[in-house]
Amino acid sequence: MPNLDLAIMVVDDAKFSSAIIARTLKNAGYRDIRIANTPHGGVTALETRPASVLIADWLMPEMDGLELADRIRQLDEAQNHFTYIILLTAREGNEALMEAFDRGVDDFIHKSDMNKQLLPRIYAADRTSEIQNNLLTANQLLLENNNELQAKNGLDLLTGMPNHRMAHARLTDSLKQAEARGGASCILMIGMLNWQQLKRRHSATLLDELIVGVARRLRHLTRPLDMVARISENQFAVISQFNNIEHCTSSCFRRVHEGLNLKAFKTSSGFVSIQVGTGGVAIDASTHIPSADVIEQAAFRQLAHAYETGTLSIAHWREVAQHFTQPEQ
Repeated sequence: MPNLDLAIMVVDDAKFSSAIIARTLKNAGYRDIRIANTPHGGVTALETRPASVLIADWLMPEMDGLELADRIRQLDEAQNHFTYIILLTAREGNEALMEAFDRGVDDFIHKSDMNKQLLPRIYAADRTSEIQNNLLTANQLLLENNNELQAKNGLDLLTGMPNHRMAHARLTDSLKQAEARGGASCILMIGMLNWQQLKRRHSATLLDELIVGVARRLRHLTRPLDMVARISENQFAVISQFNNIEHCTSSCFRRVHEGLNLKAFKTSSGFVSIQVGTGGVAIDASTHIPSADVIEQAAFRQLAHAYETGTLSIAHWREVAQHFTQPEQ
């Protein structure tokens, strides 16, 4: 049985054509039909509430059907949604159709056969969009459960390393130790600068291999008592304790920085190089020691500076504290 509450959006600059489509669908019992007479109007409506099926004319003045399909796929990605896209066309020939399929179009209706093709195509679109959106919902639930499990366990499941939660707890303990017993605490942030480029170029499986390789190498490049944690998709942190804050300098961590930047990682598809930025903050009891949250913010600031300058950026808290001083009430 067809789902008569199927959300359908019709985008056509020809009001007569869109009216015919809407009437045909309503006569078949469909209740959730929206019409936009401009592509931009259709995109705006879908930003507010997604549709399961989009029917659009291929040729429109502001934005053609292929450009509209591009916009809808971007919107789908942002909304974790799937929209089945049907274009209305008078075109013949495989080249144009192949281009449309490559751009994310799912099906076509030839205008000359509109009366015969519309409802069967909608029935097929209903089944496909329901399957795709159920899969997206299930996958999102799986990701949320996985993230909750990681947060509770304190471990990153891919690398077996501590996660952000555990790294934050370790930094808190390290700061307390520096305040009570002397010495210095340091947090080093390491971010993969070319991560988005790598994601576009490589499969998820290869990216997992790469992350595991980075984690393994970081363990070898750091001291046995340092904590190495994966704190986000493409970022790691190293929590260290020093007897003297003067020992915590850029030269101290140069081996880590260069060890990741200068030597490629072996994967099942060959060697892959990464570009990392490395920034951190060290603090001792010679100044007021703020919370771990503030020190993390300062370390991320140094990481951003490392990204901008292409350098290894380590600062002592007294050098950057003024950027994080709270105004007096």
